[in-house]
Amino acid sequence: MEQMVRFLLVSLFFSSSLGAQVNLTDSNLPIILIETGNQVIQDEPKVMATMKIIDNGPGNRNQVTDAPLGYDGFIGIEFRGASSQNFPKKGYGLETRKEDGSNRNVELFGMPKENDWVLHGPFSDKSLIRNALAYKLAGAVMIYAPRTQFCELIINGHYQGVYLFTEKIKIDKGRVNINKLNPDEDVGDNLTGGYIIKIDKTAGGVTEGWSSSFAPMPGAFQRTYYQYHHPKPEDMTLNQQDYIRNFITDFENSMAAETFTDSLNGFRNYIDPASFIDFILLNEMCKNVDAYRLSTFLYKDIDSVNPLLKAGPVWDFNLGFGNVDFCAGPSPEGWVMDYNSICPEDGYLIQFWWPKLLKDERFGKQLVQRWRTLRDGEWSDSRIETCIDSLVGSLSEGQARNFNQWSILGEYIWPNAFIGNTYSEEVEQLTNWLRNRLNWMDRSIEELNRYQSLLSGRSEPKIYPNPFSEILNFAVFGIENEQLEIKVYNQLGQLVFLEKKEILNTGNQLISWTPKSNLTELYHYWIFLNGKEYGKGSVFRP
Repeated sequence: MEQMVRFLLVSLFFSSSLGAQVNLTDSNLPIILIETGNQVIQDEPKVMATMKIIDNGPGNRNQVTDAPLGYDGFIGIEFRGASSQNFPKKGYGLETRKEDGSNRNVELFGMPKENDWVLHGPFSDKSLIRNALAYKLAGAVMIYAPRTQFCELIINGHYQGVYLFTEKIKIDKGRVNINKLNPDEDVGDNLTGGYIIKIDKTAGGVTEGWSSSFAPMPGAFQRTYYQYHHPKPEDMTLNQQDYIRNFITDFENSMAAETFTDSLNGFRNYIDPASFIDFILLNEMCKNVDAYRLSTFLYKDIDSVNPLLKAGPVWDFNLGFGNVDFCAGPSPEGWVMDYNSICPEDGYLIQFWWPKLLKDERFGKQLVQRWRTLRDGEWSDSRIETCIDSLVGSLSEGQARNFNQWSILGEYIWPNAFIGNTYSEEVEQLTNWLRNRLNWMDRSIEELNRYQSLLSGRSEPKIYPNPFSEILNFAVFGIENEQLEIKVYNQLGQLVFLEKKEILNTGNQLISWTPKSNLTELYHYWIFLNGKEYGKGSVFRP
């Protein structure tokens, strides 16, 4: 609540952020010119407009008077975003159209043909590159991440600044390449895919979906809300809505069960671990405080192609890379996965199954190995720095015009944790922050492997008293869902005590044994965790 109040108060002063009107004549970036006539852009529905894209290709100058080789035609346009709609520099959703208003699939900036696009206007992100950087890092390792192109935007003759033209997340051959579900496909294998589900705020009115029956953490009043993203709910049958809702509910039930790691009934029957690991690592690397709980997408193909739910594509990193002044966001240390314990009163918390995945031994080990592999390759220091240099270099001209139009350098814009007086300072801060973040994650990645972290703190089993008279105690540190087994044999090699149990709560487990015989005897014990020998020794009863 405190952060939102601060945001609303700051937004009252945004009118002072408008600088002198920039007269754009030419640029090294593509130029987009949009004319709406007497139509006023609003937050739904889209209004009809025209768009020209002046793009003479890499290395060539673009003049506002040049022929629009990139695009020349009709569009539908509307405002988009949730909190960002309070900024004077708006974000826009675009739909390329024919003159009759129907969809027009076109190739723009070399991106595959489609009709749904986004113009993201970075404002609180004064580096201007956070989303572009995150999408490029994601695209290097994931099946799909939105493609991007920086441009400069003019609407109705008024310069708007630097924008990031990008693909909207939807099912399509060139985007989330899964089966396109038609309304008449609601039985059998056809019913099983494809679906994109979103976890997010319901900007622009109530979006159809369902609330989880599980709290994000014990005692929480919040509930995660899953939204039908694609197909749109109005294009789905009730059977289709029921199918994907029940599928994710079954996954949640499997995660809530004590047997969530079980090969027959566990979570691997529902999700693709590799996609979830990449999603986690990308969001943690960027320390995106919205991760897992907002702007989060999940998708599922038809069963005959792939029956497992995947995480992604990634989206919205305005509050990543240290650009946030709440909930431990500024520090390059700490895990976003721990958000619920850091900000438990936030209205949007991380659903319980995200951190619980890290308690699975296989998942944790795979995550650590994947991080180390990526750091030696696609996410090495040199490749990341090259990516940043390339993005910043392309904005060498545009950033100056952007901040002439929006005079916000040196000013607090919600929720800035750092306020640079120049563009160079903003870029330097991001670069240094990310370098520190990568170094910290390299040192601390085992902590994100919660299974290994618990193991590293495990103490040796204590068997006492020894010698004993009546009761022998076994104190064993165990981790949730581990299988504990204790065997005791007498001097003749006979099994005189056997205890098997599944550990329900991580911590010290106390098992006591009282021998039935009163004989003086030497006993031998073995302790196993998940079938592996954890301790053995001898005890004497005089």
